[in-house]
Amino acid sequence: MKSIITASLVILGALGVAAPSLAQSGAQSDLRAAIAADYDENLEALFTHFHENPELSHREFETSKRLATEIRALGYDVAEGVGGTGVVAVMKNGEGPTVMIRADMDGLPVREDSGLSYMSTATQEDIDGIVKPVMHACGHDTHITSLVGTARQMAARKDTWSGTLVLIGQPAEERISGARDMLEDGLYERFPKPDYALAFHVSANTPTGRIEAPLGIRASSSDSVDIIVHGVGAHGASPHKGVDPVLVAAQIVVSLQSVVSRTIAPQEAGVITVGAIHGGFKHNIISDRVEMQLTVRSNNPETRIKLLDAIDRVAEGVAVSMGVPKKLMPEVIRSKTETTPPTINDRATAELIRAAFTGQLGEGVLIDKPREGMGAEDFAYFVTPESGVKGVYFNVGGTPEKNVDDAPSHHSPLFKIEPAPAIKLGTEAMVVAAMTLFNQN
Repeated sequence: MKSIITASLVILGALGVAAPSLAQSGAQSDLRAAIAADYDENLEALFTHFHENPELSHREFETSKRLATEIRALGYDVAEGVGGTGVVAVMKNGEGPTVMIRADMDGLPVREDSGLSYMSTATQEDIDGIVKPVMHACGHDTHITSLVGTARQMAARKDTWSGTLVLIGQPAEERISGARDMLEDGLYERFPKPDYALAFHVSANTPTGRIEAPLGIRASSSDSVDIIVHGVGAHGASPHKGVDPVLVAAQIVVSLQSVVSRTIAPQEAGVITVGAIHGGFKHNIISDRVEMQLTVRSNNPETRIKLLDAIDRVAEGVAVSMGVPKKLMPEVIRSKTETTPPTINDRATAELIRAAFTGQLGEGVLIDKPREGMGAEDFAYFVTPESGVKGVYFNVGGTPEKNVDDAPSHHSPLFKIEPAPAIKLGTEAMVVAAMTLFNQN
């Protein structure tokens, strides 16, 4: 604890603040004022632009161009097209650690119904060739707007930190594949490899003005699984002449609900959700094929494997019990791209940053509450144990406290957050976190 307090005081000194009790004076208040002015002059319009012009995963063509243009104008060396549409900006500023800040760029195939004056009406052809409505239904427009704000404040304060700053505009987080794409395209070889990686997510379930910074797990693993159930087609009036894949699929759905309760330990968390099921074409025809789409969530590698293996077992076992011919056993396909391990914060680094948040943003800024679901994040790929990169991922509140209980869910057509407090606090927190890491020694 002594080292954490010492490090926090060092960064306070770097910002011109004598002690935590003076966090609202000196350079810290200057930083807050500078961010507020930047929001009024630049960031508010930029956020509105991003919100009105969302793009789907792997299709962030104009978003990445705009992001690169904004950051390049601040003096960073910027590369585009990393891992598809990814943006990497680097500012080298003497000796010291390398700190990476990541913001995700993609929207979702959702038709917005938020009622906002800047509501999206965009459509775009998805990677499957289908034109879909597009909406920033998860707040990524907040993230990239704040990244520009953070880039501006860090560039303006080069005399207060030393090291290398790397900024990432990441594609395809919603398909949990963009981080891996960037790494496979040489992110850690072509550009300075970070010692630390930071990211934040705006949260509609967290009050504005508050930050959640867990000391351990921040997001669950996620695996997309497809099941193709085969059958033998027949007339709907003669079901005995075929093998009904709709019935087999229905039984698989029901049987899967027992996997979590009867396969993993009661204290472990796990989710298997069948999100889509498609089969058949007409009332009186028994089809020969049903397609199912699943998402699987867990918090540790052992549980993850148990759940995935159980899906294989259940699918085959149900098919055998219902007389599906051996040559027509279900195909269980684990996605090689829509998959990510859990995102787990490095505890020591999270403690350091939490101390800085409390010391510089105020005693009441941190909020600790149980996770309400098992959302996933491919930020995990940037900070895997084998990478050696220490990561901290935190939440920034996006809804006034009086409205939190009724806030629309992320990924909902009704989703909306209060951009001004979220972007301002997200930017300030990210600058504080980066400065803390640069100046901790």
